[in-house]
Amino acid sequence: MKIIVDDKIPYIKGQVEQLGSEVLYLSGSKIGPDDVRDADVLMIRTRTHCNRALLEGSKVKFIVTATIGFDHLDVDYLREAGIEWTNCPGCNATSVGQYVRNTLFLLERERGLCLQDATLGIVGVGHVGSAVLEACRPWVGKVLLNDPPLLASLKGNISSAKKDADAPMLPGSPSAADFSDLSTLQQQCDIITFHTPLVMGGEYSSFHLADEAFFAGLAKSPVVINAARGEVVDNVALEAALDAGQVSDAVIDTWEGEPCLSRTLLDKVFIGTPHIAGYSADGKANATRMSLEAVARWMGMTEKLDFHVLPPAVPDACKPMGDAQEDALRLYDPREDSERLKTHPMDFERLRGDYPLRRESFV
Repeated sequence: MKIIVDDKIPYIKGQVEQLGSEVLYLSGSKIGPDDVRDADVLMIRTRTHCNRALLEGSKVKFIVTATIGFDHLDVDYLREAGIEWTNCPGCNATSVGQYVRNTLFLLERERGLCLQDATLGIVGVGHVGSAVLEACRPWVGKVLLNDPPLLASLKGNISSAKKDADAPMLPGSPSAADFSDLSTLQQQCDIITFHTPLVMGGEYSSFHLADEAFFAGLAKSPVVINAARGEVVDNVALEAALDAGQVSDAVIDTWEGEPCLSRTLLDKVFIGTPHIAGYSADGKANATRMSLEAVARWMGMTEKLDFHVLPPAVPDACKPMGDAQEDALRLYDPREDSERLKTHPMDFERLRGDYPLRRESFV
């Protein structure tokens, strides 16, 4: 059994060897057809595009991506080729919740946004959007939710509802009354944050969901946050909206065309980070553990394997002092990641690949 592993998946070395007789660690962006020709399993992240060009003629029968997103997988080709695959839904959801909540704290401190008077709109309420809701709800005055596919499923229209890996995870039993249409968010929200999967076309397309028309319809010049997929927000239109005052500030973690990104947009956003909102040590440990367990299940290993996948301890310098916001920012301050990217925009991949994994909590 030969397993190829993206060498940036943390905590996996010494663990995956329990699964295969041959394990090869490679840079995810450099995995090519020659590498996978005699491989049985791929364990990857978003930088490996699994499609016909990579996989045709290979022995690969199972792929696990240690990420929530899976738009780097050509699922139609994988189905045609008889290659099974899975992702890690929800693995880093609370990490993104931490990222959004802490950027809200910074917006209040540095931009004068009063959170208790603010209305937050969350677009996409699957695993990640639900975690953002839980993290931010105690700090803002009002929350509006938008998720048309989820709303369709609640109304019983299962055939048209999304059936992707970012399944709804709202606490309690949500009803149709819990959701608003996008135009309501455009009219009422002071902050709008996107957490949808990237869907190219169809009834629930999310490609350029925030486009020129979307920005033109904003009533309150809100802050826009994108920690979903870069192409969910039209970056050219967003920059124009910032220039025109249609958007007051922006927080961007995912970019169109990354690792290449608009330098002028980067200069204009309040916080700009290299696709690391979900990169907490806790989230990465979850993804690695889920990936290992997925391969074990696929291999039919019914015995319980002992995967030691634990994040590092919280440094003493980050220990809580008693002020909730100060403690949260001591544990993770997005300004540090933003400063690194704005200072070294050409190093997007390095900053992401060598990211110093942060903790989500003090325990």
